Amino acid sequence: MDQPESQLLLSDRFLINGTPASVNFFGDGKIRWSDGDTDRCLAVEKDVIGFASEGSRIRIRAIVENGGGFFCVGRRGNLLRKDFVFEIASADSHRLWSQKLREYIDSLGRPKRLFVFVNPYGGKKSASKIFQDGVTPLLKDADIQITIQETKHQLHAKAVTQTLDLSKYDGLVCVSGDGILVEVVNGLLERDDWDSAIKMPIGVVPAGTGNGMAKSLLDSVGDRCSPINAVLAIIRGHKRSLDVATIRQGETKFFSVLMLAWGLVADIDIESEKYRWMGSARLDFYALRRILHLRKYNGCISFVPAPGFEAFGEPSTYKGESTSGPNTFSPSQEGPLKVQQHGYQGPGIELEKLQWRRIDGPFVSIWLHNVPWGGEDTMAAPDAKFSDGYLDLIIMRDCPRLPLLASMSELNKGNHVKSPHVMYFKVKAFVLEPGYRTEDPTKGGIIDSDGEVLARGNGTYKCDQKSLMAYDSLQIAVDQGLATVFSPI
Repeated sequence: MDQPESQLLLSDRFLINGTPASVNFFGDGKIRWSDGDTDRCLAVEKDVIGFASEGSRIRIRAIVENGGGFFCVGRRGNLLRKDFVFEIASADSHRLWSQKLREYIDSLGRPKRLFVFVNPYGGKKSASKIFQDGVTPLLKDADIQITIQETKHQLHAKAVTQTLDLSKYDGLVCVSGDGILVEVVNGLLERDDWDSAIKMPIGVVPAGTGNGMAKSLLDSVGDRCSPINAVLAIIRGHKRSLDVATIRQGETKFFSVLMLAWGLVADIDIESEKYRWMGSARLDFYALRRILHLRKYNGCISFVPAPGFEAFGEPSTYKGESTSGPNTFSPSQEGPLKVQQHGYQGPGIELEKLQWRRIDGPFVSIWLHNVPWGGEDTMAAPDAKFSDGYLDLIIMRDCPRLPLLASMSELNKGNHVKSPHVMYFKVKAFVLEPGYRTEDPTKGGIIDSDGEVLARGNGTYKCDQKSLMAYDSLQIAVDQGLATVFSPI
């Protein structure tokens, strides 16, 4: 795309969908023509999925706004697949138009080979239908070769990602909720070649219950959270960096790209599963129940605040494990001491040298977020950025029931963070020391990350089930822009 924006590449006259037209193709990728009394335009980068030569015809496969208007301007309406058939009589002109279209599309860096995970069991169990009806036709129109893997069980996507030959693909796609995305990121980071593997772009098509990542990406440009908008973002090939948080407890690690919750939010998210028969209404029902019978948890949090947020908390010292040089070993080490660690070990930040602050409980809720939306209806962290190197921390220590109910009703707009009972700021690193319920010291809480239970305290829902970590101190540190995702911009 070295052409000046207004440079005319081609000009010709031929039929478009049977109507004679004077057609111009410009260096900025716009195809303009007149259709009766109306000037028409297709922006190749935004509107054109692909094209095919059919004898004397060139079939342009495009996405336009439902209603017929397409004028090279930003659109936020419903989208419709539409073909534009160029009937070009001259063989030389046909060859030239095909050549210039192919050169321009190839210059955009779009993916040509994708490995697609489909989770047929997540959410409303609609992922397979969404994939067949909404994803496959668009990828076929874009001439993208796909390899499909239906996930059979939990952690299947992670296991596949760990051994997948990534050289065969230009990206990985998750047709699911957020769970498969998290598995894929963890799988990439547990590979021996994690440092190159994590650069593989990941696309997310909303087909689950939460869809927080897809919502965050699409909402960033004002697009509706829908499969068609998500697939178009993948086809167009735009990418952006994404922060990854390493949650560590001893030698156990979990890589998070969405959130971590302890207290009210985690209790609602996990304990409401017993009412799954209610559908999506289970979350609202159980949230009301938990607010009416509000729990508070003893505990302590320590954190490294982002610049501008140093006033929160009291000065403290680092209580976690040393993180100096986690992905390297000293060349001076010899013999059995020289051990290469497997996979990504976390960001190379010397946490003990940073300025720490602390806040003591009891707490109603602790919520860390990497992206703005936790679900399609939950704007948990309105100021969160995809790759600023920080997590957004939302703290509630105490709150009367009526103001709490009012705050929860504002989650779809992100206005809950404006409550006087909420502290909201950004952190670079974080240590959680979870405690037990104030009203019943024999019972602990649940620590939830990206929709998965990391730890369950005594007396919690399904506390007999094995979890990844113990209900004890854990630390979190952020690696700025470590992962890459397909994005609308």
